Amino acid sequence: MNVDTLINNSKPFLEYVLSWEANLPELLLKDVIHDPSSTAIVSVDVINGFCYEGALASPRVQAIISPIVDIFKQGQAMGVENIILAQDNHEADDIEFGSYPPHCVRGTEEVESVPEFQELEFYSDMVVIQKNSISATIDTEFGTWLDSHPDVTTFIVVGDCTDLCTYQLAMGIHLRGNARNIQQRVVLPANCVATYDMSVADAQEFGAVPHDGDLLHHIFLYSMMLNGVEVVKALS
Repeated sequence: MNVDTLINNSKPFLEYVLSWEANLPELLLKDVIHDPSSTAIVSVDVINGFCYEGALASPRVQAIISPIVDIFKQGQAMGVENIILAQDNHEADDIEFGSYPPHCVRGTEEVESVPEFQELEFYSDMVVIQKNSISATIDTEFGTWLDSHPDVTTFIVVGDCTDLCTYQLAMGIHLRGNARNIQQRVVLPANCVATYDMSVADAQEFGAVPHDGDLLHHIFLYSMMLNGVEVVKALS
């Protein structure tokens, strides 16, 4: 199959995906947070190394900080105490750097939460969980946290990147619930999720892998919905 055939064959589906996304509902937080004690807001990788500095920092990701802060503030004001920050924290020689440029190395400012998070008066109450791969649920303390909080059954997932760590987080929570036959709700506001972009030309220049941020963002939002995650336009 050549590229023209693929584009032509995929056009109806892509039009459907864009229409689906354009018509996503916007929910009120009070319609999601029925019981603050059974709700967790889980953010992944909203740190300096993906927002402000380093090989993987992106202005596209930086743009989601403000709406995430709004959700933190509103959720905390409604009584949500479970705010989790899953964040990259790598050794300098980690195997993952065979797939991605070195980033978020332990001891550097890249691993720190963005200043907008740290300025929140309740930042010290948030639970910071370090991760060593794109998954926040494999060999991290998050699994232990989930096991010790069985009453938490509503999860609001935010962060980056849509097709990588955010996808792994939302699906990890959802699939864990399915495997254990737990009735739970995983809600993902699309305005609080983003991924980076790298053109083919730039990738060839830097010896990297191209990454179409727009296409992958839309496709992976759709894929999460297809697999049971509740994707919404925004939570206000």
